[in-house]
Amino acid sequence: MSTTANTFDVARIREDFPILKEMINGKPLVYLDNAATSQKPQVVIDALVNYYMTENSNVHRGVHTLSQRATDSYEEARTKVQEFINAKEDKEVIFVRGTTEGINLVAQTYGRENIGPGDEIIISAMEHHSNIVPWQILCEEKGARLKVAPINDDGELLLDEFENLLSPRTKLVSIVHQSNALGTINPVEQIVELAHARGIPVLLDGAQAVAHVPVDVQKIGCDFYAFSGHKLYGPTGVGALYGRADLLNAMPPYQGGGEMIRSVTYEKTLYNVIPAKFEAGTQNIAGSVGLGAAIDYVNGVGMENIATYENELVAYGTEKLSEIEPVRLIGTARNKGSILSFVMENAHPHDVGTILDSEGVAVRTGHHCAQPLMDRYGVPATVRASLAFYNTREEIDTLVKGIDRVIEVFSR
Repeated sequence: MSTTANTFDVARIREDFPILKEMINGKPLVYLDNAATSQKPQVVIDALVNYYMTENSNVHRGVHTLSQRATDSYEEARTKVQEFINAKEDKEVIFVRGTTEGINLVAQTYGRENIGPGDEIIISAMEHHSNIVPWQILCEEKGARLKVAPINDDGELLLDEFENLLSPRTKLVSIVHQSNALGTINPVEQIVELAHARGIPVLLDGAQAVAHVPVDVQKIGCDFYAFSGHKLYGPTGVGALYGRADLLNAMPPYQGGGEMIRSVTYEKTLYNVIPAKFEAGTQNIAGSVGLGAAIDYVNGVGMENIATYENELVAYGTEKLSEIEPVRLIGTARNKGSILSFVMENAHPHDVGTILDSEGVAVRTGHHCAQPLMDRYGVPATVRASLAFYNTREEIDTLVKGIDRVIEVFSR
């Protein structure tokens, strides 16, 4: 498939997503809330239905045919994740509920084992609450300190300031790959290089990036990478944590229960090998199968094609919104993707979102689980239009018309 907006067959792609045919308030749905969750292609929906109709069983625990089918599908999904992010081995992929659980897993296992009084964890000023709160909990428990790398007014990480924060006390860096509120794509390879030069491991929050840019964890060099399936056109309630095998092997279990053990007596338990050690209980098997189907679908379109098309779409949206006088864009980094956040004079973001909804346009309003970032910009909330590869320039034009309607309402 071609990589330019002129020949990228978005009309054909849109046919694969049933919900895009919905009418909202009598208007065609314009879905611009993809940073919250993406819509699902028919093949993902079919994969879930097929699993429950023909394979439904528990995995790794039965010799009967259905259990073996389910196990094969579950482990095939793990291999698809491994190949999608280019992990070295499939055992480095842990299925979790999503990015939040992946980060918490690292905090409560690697963090508890390796961070003590006076140690420091570095995050950035553009983090989602899910990459703030777990580290605050750990720091309070261990007597460690959470340090925040600043950003400039465009929403770009100040690399010199980040480097200056690195010290012998720094035991972990945890940084977002792409900001959910600004769209900023961080220079993750440089971040990892700077941290690794001092022997500091790096976790990347890939919730937003994984659906929009190619991710190669070996090329990036990160030690952990967490992402959610539902933002990658897959089901909710499933995601993956990549971790280097040597680190995962050394980490204690996150939860106790079935499957994560080799043997149990009342006196002692021997734990399973990775990845089973971190997958206690019955996993979201159907969700994992659906995630595998979503990866197959995205691979069919091509991540490079998706990134190129979306970059042109973001540029078009930025141009159109910048022409509207009462609109102020929040997040204007040189390297950004998929997010158009803004505020408007004399109109609260929630009111803007309500009026846009009456026009069939779905956006997100609020602090986007990034309250410290909102404080950095001196705003209580923003309107966030977030894009996917099934969105079009015409939909951005509809967003602009909706904003014109907002201006009309608040000028009375």
